[in-house]
Amino acid sequence: MEQRTKRDIRVKIRPAEEKEAGKVLEFIKYLAEYELLPGEVTATEELIRENVFHKHGAEVVFAEIDGTPVGFALFFHNFSTFLGKPGIYLEDLFVKPEHRGKGVGKDLLMYLAKLAIERGCGRFEWAVLNWNQSAISFYESLGARPMNEWKIYRLSGTDLERVAGMATE
Repeated sequence: MEQRTKRDIRVKIRPAEEKEAGKVLEFIKYLAEYELLPGEVTATEELIRENVFHKHGAEVVFAEIDGTPVGFALFFHNFSTFLGKPGIYLEDLFVKPEHRGKGVGKDLLMYLAKLAIERGCGRFEWAVLNWNQSAISFYESLGARPMNEWKIYRLSGTDLERVAGMATE
């Protein structure tokens, strides 16, 4: 899908291919640096290849300008029991700093919104760090609204292992 941004730059959005697992990991690392969490990335190219392209149904799209990836989005389907329909959950979206303000992020979101409609989804959701005011303002300018009555909880690492171990006791 090709988009025309506000500065008349042609942005092509396309699905990532398995052979690009290294490029996906590169963008994950860019995002981690932006979020001040570079030490949190333990993913490897092999884990991306196996878990994104084979096992778990995650998908990745790249935004390209002149054939060069300048942004990416990683997403997967979830399910709304209240709607009785699938949804798309956007796990990561990142645009390289030198390409921000050109409409690339908006093109990625429009692509995913269209994909959600085409797939019969009832929702398109994501999380944003509470300090990322530029992203919050951008999302709200598109009509996205925060779900302030909801708080995200997470189990990971040793806590996840401990709780999983409780099931066998």
